[in-house]
Amino acid sequence: MPDSSPRAPRRAVIAMGAAAAAVAGLPVPASAAGRPTPVDLVDDKATRETRALFQYLRETQGRGIMFGHEHSLSDGFTFTEMDGYASDVEAVTGDYPAVFGWDTLILNGFQKPGVYGGTVEENIAALSHAFKESDARGGINILSAHLYNFVTGGNFWDTAGRVVSQILPGGSEHAEYNEFLDRIAAGVKGAQRADGTLIPVIFRPFHENNGGWFWWGAGHTTSAEFIEIFRYTVEYLRDRKCVRNLLYSYSPNSSFGGDPTNYLKTYPGDEFVDVLGYDAYDSTAGSAEWLAATVEDLAMVVGLAEERGKIPAFTEFGESGEEGRDLTWFTDLLAALKADPAASRVSHMLTWANFGGTNRAYVPFPGHALEPDFVAYHQDPYSLFASDLDGVYDARTAAVPNAPFLHLATPTDRQRITEPQAVIRVRLTAGTARKVTYAIDGGAPVALRLDDAGYYSGTWDIDPSWLDNRKVTIAVSAKLRSGRTLTDTADVLLGEVVPLPPGWVDDFEGYAGDDQSLSEAYSHVNANTTAHSADRKGGGDYGLAYSYDFTGAGYTGIGKSVVADWTAFSRFVVWMQGDGSTNGATFQIVAKGAYFEYNVGLGDTAAKEVTAPFADFRPAPWDTGHAGELLDAEHLAEVSAFYLYLGYGGSQATGTVHFDDIRAE
Repeated sequence: MPDSSPRAPRRAVIAMGAAAAAVAGLPVPASAAGRPTPVDLVDDKATRETRALFQYLRETQGRGIMFGHEHSLSDGFTFTEMDGYASDVEAVTGDYPAVFGWDTLILNGFQKPGVYGGTVEENIAALSHAFKESDARGGINILSAHLYNFVTGGNFWDTAGRVVSQILPGGSEHAEYNEFLDRIAAGVKGAQRADGTLIPVIFRPFHENNGGWFWWGAGHTTSAEFIEIFRYTVEYLRDRKCVRNLLYSYSPNSSFGGDPTNYLKTYPGDEFVDVLGYDAYDSTAGSAEWLAATVEDLAMVVGLAEERGKIPAFTEFGESGEEGRDLTWFTDLLAALKADPAASRVSHMLTWANFGGTNRAYVPFPGHALEPDFVAYHQDPYSLFASDLDGVYDARTAAVPNAPFLHLATPTDRQRITEPQAVIRVRLTAGTARKVTYAIDGGAPVALRLDDAGYYSGTWDIDPSWLDNRKVTIAVSAKLRSGRTLTDTADVLLGEVVPLPPGWVDDFEGYAGDDQSLSEAYSHVNANTTAHSADRKGGGDYGLAYSYDFTGAGYTGIGKSVVADWTAFSRFVVWMQGDGSTNGATFQIVAKGAYFEYNVGLGDTAAKEVTAPFADFRPAPWDTGHAGELLDAEHLAEVSAFYLYLGYGGSQATGTVHFDDIRAE
């Protein structure tokens, strides 16, 4: 085991008092100077320790990055039973992570220390136990949420059922979602030290939502639905269950090319987020390009966090390519972060679990090829482990009272309503209203009444003749007793969409000509913009104008869930018009877990249909686990997604390409 003695000096730096900090030239926190520091949290009734944790995370920024590891005490390659001490991280470094990650799968008994087949009470206790054990090792707790599909009963990878719309208020699975939130609340409230002190926990629900791999991700829900389910989750735990030891984290997935626009596309608002996170995995063996893109995005997150008074964090990271390709992966990543004035200010960085057996080791164990590098990473003064933390819960703080906040909970923006009646629900927090109303398209205000669930609600009777694919605006308003007026709006679409024929991915006719609704139907990777095109199209009224920007990344993509059996078809057909560039397009079909691709250039500016026989598709070069497979009947029986990527050809970095009538024939 490495000698941990070189780490002692930086423990002293972090924990130094006001006088020593001043001598060292470091800023003196207000809490260290004896004055309570104001902290503006999602929960203004948070416990003293929870407020102190937030302040500690803020004060340590720029002095080091805390290392975190998921399930560090429950799973590994060096032990089989959880005893509260064994850990692969400890086996290599003699130290524990500064941050311990856990998951709500414990509550289902699907991860340790949960018990598969155990009672609800047993697994609630198991989650509480996990928090206590890592707290006892001197670490900070984070809870991620891989939630099962509340519609189908499947796991978090099961994207069927438009789940978010069904767990929001008024949805068919809303009560079941509440029941699971009750379990989360009980597990977090049960995290108590021997003296009864509640252990603070950072809660990270609905992570990586800008990707399409989880049921709460892009293409399976709209941005507005995501925002509302995040808000609902916070309000339920904070206001109804009175959980006072939580901080709340928002954590989309890479990459954004340093542009905050898409990062903030699903942001629930400052009133609902304490930690601004970012997830990124490296499949490039630590390439300079991946490091640069990651640093650029983290610098963007740090900037946003500092503007908003939030904590920036690298909420999930890891090397996901072949193990051992880059023997200095950890130290290279840390060096890249340290070298950037902004990215170096992320609070913590958490890598995924070592589940043992044939699973990947995200943290090396004794004898692993990356063990020497991880030891060097641990010994770097800028990487902070449990032994480096001191005074985490000591800061004297005062909570900034929450300001009144109003939001339209249902219907959500761009929701499609197909029945002649809908329920309007408005939530008002931290304020008292004299009157709450709604109006349709600027019409006369209609009063809403406070219901048993805490919403100002009422029934909107819709003229059946309006169910013709039109867009209308709902405006809600609350006049507070303080004299202030709060408002919110949503555009909703009325009427059914004509279903696409079998085999079709999109004809771009079903979005009522609304560009935002079109964008919401797809997940987006890197910088791109999608919009309707009325003049360049294959048929109907609209096609797709797909604009790219390669200045921040060499490729961009959009994707859509397609759960279908395509065995009746033999080819893929796309109407397209290139832009005369040397760039290229890739049609990617995900079938039976394999990623099959067909490439075509964008140099031809003539409008035409491109026909790609399924026999000509090949596995993506990086999909080595399916190398040599064919897009045959066995795979076509299980099509799950379609992606349309554009790649840089070396000369033109920006442009617009047109597509339409994407389908299998």
